[in-house]
Amino acid sequence: MEILRTVINILFILDCIALTVIVLMQEGKSAGLGAIAGAADTYWGKNKGRSMEGALVKSTKFLAIAFIVISIVLNLNF
Repeated sequence: MEILRTVINILFILDCIALTVIVLMQEGKSAGLGAIAGAADTYWGKNKGRSMEGALVKSTKFLAIAFIVISIVLNLNF
């Protein structure tokens, strides 16, 4: 069981590092203020889910869920 706990700890550390890097790679919310002037109808505004920013948002959601699940598993007393 100690080996399993060590593997889960390593996965948790890698998840924390990846989550930090991906959050830092994302654009700030102030970059979206162009929508007030009507700039949201650009190509990047319409296809945001297919862009690099969309991939970063999806990755952030996946890694955040993994973070929560792994932290719950690590707190179980097995």
